[in-house]
Amino acid sequence: MSISRVEAERIAFARSVRVTGERLIVELTDGREISVPLSWYPRLSHGRPEEHQRWELIGRGMGIHWPDLDEDISVEGVLAGRKSGESSKSIERWLQSRQSSGQ
Repeated sequence: MSISRVEAERIAFARSVRVTGERLIVELTDGREISVPLSWYPRLSHGRPEEHQRWELIGRGMGIHWPDLDEDISVEGVLAGRKSGESSKSIERWLQSRQSSGQ
């Protein structure tokens, strides 16, 4: 994805991330802090605190990746109020694979 310099200056990127028992909180480069319900992202809501803490920014902060949970969330999606689009069947398979692997 290519972004012009003018567009990049208007876009807020993630700077840091926190996950609480109830919320996903994203601090943006423009100074805002966006908080959404953790329940919007089933993989995060089923993750353990140590898994929540292992995140990395994607594309200079256009997205956030949790490698332990195989979860990617775009900042644009958080800002737009979009919940996870993953199907319930996919979440069920993921949960079963976690249980069978002892996670």
